[in-house]
Amino acid sequence: MNNVIATIKKLFFNDKFILILIFLNAIIIFIQEFNNIPIYIYRLDNYFTLIFLVEIILKSNTYGLKKYLKSNWNKLDFVVVSLSFASLLLSYVYSGNNISIEFIISLRVLRIFKSVRLLKFIPNINLIINGVNNALKTSSLIILSFIILIFIVSVVTCSIYKNIAPEYFANPLLSIYSVFRVFSTEGWYEIPDLIAERTSEICALLTKLYFVLILFFGGILGMSFINSIFVDAMVSDNNDELEEKVKKLTDKIDELTNEIRSGRNKENF
Repeated sequence: MNNVIATIKKLFFNDKFILILIFLNAIIIFIQEFNNIPIYIYRLDNYFTLIFLVEIILKSNTYGLKKYLKSNWNKLDFVVVSLSFASLLLSYVYSGNNISIEFIISLRVLRIFKSVRLLKFIPNINLIINGVNNALKTSSLIILSFIILIFIVSVVTCSIYKNIAPEYFANPLLSIYSVFRVFSTEGWYEIPDLIAERTSEICALLTKLYFVLILFFGGILGMSFINSIFVDAMVSDNNDELEEKVKKLTDKIDELTNEIRSGRNKENF
């Protein structure tokens, strides 16, 4: 019996075994969104949630809760499994009451976050996350400036076209979404074409020119500028690490060269 318990415990500390469980659970969650799914599929998802809960309990008891939560990945596991287990409990609590079935089904959506744990097993994921984090810090002012630009253009555009094209600029919030669509070049010509149909020829010409300028400065130049800074920050972070290694290697070569020269000088002496 002790051997069986030890084997089971060993499995929970095996990353490959946990990866397989997470992958299988992700497939189960994917299948659940189809129609006419057998009830045992939902039960399997519940079992996976309980298995992951047991994993956290075992690791917390082995390492201690504080030590276990020192790792950011373990913190992610703890939060994700806690949300999943909470949704499981709530679904059972409300299943016997006069609660809409849609509400109970929506609770299962929380369990999709268990699939986020797959990120933990991606090779070099920490380097990617650190690169993104550094890139966000480097480009934060540029992103803030871009947000302010969207805000200003959205308010101005809303003031001009809210009565002409209310489906796009009825209020500032809707205007922000529409302007962002133009910035992302997603069907940007549809909006000025619609406005042109509802106004005079001169207004139509000015409107098209106005949206071309928005697209050029905000969409083409603005988005390209942000992308270039973001990518450059990620690449430079990797370059810094490479440069540091090259510097250490160069220093070691210099030390060896000096030692060889010192040895030769002693021999000549």
